[in-house]
Amino acid sequence: MAREISTVGVVGLGTMGSGIVEVLARTGLSVVAVEVDDAAVQAGRGHVEQSTGRAVRRGKLSEEEQAALLGRISFTTALEDLAGTDLVIEAVPEHLDLKQEIFGKLDSIVSADAILATNTSSLSVTEISVATHNPRRVVGMHFFNPAPVLPFVEVVRTVVTEEDVVADVVELARRLGKEPVVVGDKAGFIANALLFGYLNHAVSMYESRYATREDIDAAMQLGAGYPMGPLALMDLIGLDTAYEILDTMYKQGRDRLHAPSPILKQMVTAGLKGRKSGRGFYTYAEPGSSQVVPDELTPSGEPPAGTSLRDVRRVGVVGSGTMATGIAEVFAKAGLDVVLVARGQEKIAGVVAAMTKSLEKAVQRGKLSEDERDAALARFTGSTDLEDLRDVDLVVEAVVEELSVKQALFSNLDEICRPGAVLATTTSSLPVVECAAATERPRDVIGMHFFNPAPVMRLVEVVHTVSTADDVTATVVDLCRRIGKHPVTCGDRAGFIVNALLFPYLNDAVKMLQAHYASADDIDLAMKKGTGYPMGPFEVLDVVGLDVALAIERQLYLEFREPGFAPSPLLEQLVMAGYLGRKTGRGFRTYA
Repeated sequence: MAREISTVGVVGLGTMGSGIVEVLARTGLSVVAVEVDDAAVQAGRGHVEQSTGRAVRRGKLSEEEQAALLGRISFTTALEDLAGTDLVIEAVPEHLDLKQEIFGKLDSIVSADAILATNTSSLSVTEISVATHNPRRVVGMHFFNPAPVLPFVEVVRTVVTEEDVVADVVELARRLGKEPVVVGDKAGFIANALLFGYLNHAVSMYESRYATREDIDAAMQLGAGYPMGPLALMDLIGLDTAYEILDTMYKQGRDRLHAPSPILKQMVTAGLKGRKSGRGFYTYAEPGSSQVVPDELTPSGEPPAGTSLRDVRRVGVVGSGTMATGIAEVFAKAGLDVVLVARGQEKIAGVVAAMTKSLEKAVQRGKLSEDERDAALARFTGSTDLEDLRDVDLVVEAVVEELSVKQALFSNLDEICRPGAVLATTTSSLPVVECAAATERPRDVIGMHFFNPAPVMRLVEVVHTVSTADDVTATVVDLCRRIGKHPVTCGDRAGFIVNALLFPYLNDAVKMLQAHYASADDIDLAMKKGTGYPMGPFEVLDVVGLDVALAIERQLYLEFREPGFAPSPLLEQLVMAGYLGRKTGRGFRTYA
């Protein structure tokens, strides 16, 4: 028989605990909020008052509703005041001994049929439950921060949690307006297990000086559509908290990808804990502030001292596919003369038709005037002869992703293009240096990875090899800004920034599905509702194409030799069966 839950206790009134208190009180429940001392109680009360005050100012709550909400909350320092509650949610810091101590005390205070829940994000619910005489009534109820905003809750059952306890907590989560997913007691559950592997990888990328903090964050925001970059998110979470979560996950699962990057411990030891301390990966106006202020690592935005830019006014594009067409349009709209070389006149006609259609759409949406459309088309010239690229200042190739084809093209461009012309490849997966090696001018070769669709996506990964001249990198970065793109620079290794961070995360999601820990729907829900990602991992995989994802993951594995990057057998089997995602009508889901 379902429990009637009308009074709920919350132990711990930090950011998460006070948020949970607000969520419960908003729903009409009576709440007993407990902290360790009067100062902590006042701080917790202040959190709730400030949050509900903001809601009043934004018109989401009336002053009467705020007063009623606050009136449903009883603040106290005595655990004994929880005796009459139907459920208690613990939200104290992530220390196992502290949580076990609290659960041991609660066990003798609350009634025999009251539910005991922990909001832990990483610790074993089972280990917490054994501190009680009745672990069958202990469950995980993991809210996401900020609790009043994010609509997702992970309900974590142990091997002994009673079914009616799980059912009652799921029903309560729905009453609170949340979307619950029931999972087993495994390190990180769904969201953190996937999120923190990705965050840790980004920290390692920064630690190795592969790319700057700004470029790593911008790449994932603009290239993957994430609401925050990974390093800014680490600062928000707190580097000390992130370290504890990763360390706990590593100790439980022994997955090397969860072993905290060494720089994390160093920064925490030095007191650089993120926003809460005023400095982490970024520097903030003051402790607790979200305002980033310049520091000694902030890039100037200017070319390196002593570096002069090459003049780029006329560009060449080789290819006739979607990417080549989009790149040509971007250049032409930015005022550059464009020469596009394709295999035949019918291919050129197709490019012109696609460009005209795209530009006309921009006119209809008010993003471009008719004169600007006509001027862009007038700056475009189509050709079937590579020799017509002899006078361009920069060439971007966007041909098929086959190394032999690109090398042959670069060898030809090397002979045709004038000395000093920049030769760029849009490859998303092949080594740029292999293209450079096919020329006698490797210093002039660079990667210029646009994202699809090029006219819409702002990000360009500028990929320099060990041979690329500094002025070539600076010239391409400046060109990207001139054409309205956001450039990020990185070295020439598999995946560059975006794919190197994105695809191991997607692979981890497939492994989680393969282990039957959660369904594809639940995993997608967790990452969309719990972390704010625009798409779940299986939605992304079906759109990208499972064959494309498998090829990228194989390349990452071969280059880094990291066991955790090895493609999931389930992904390989789906590709072998011809289930490639939306393009074939079936991938992780079936499409009409």
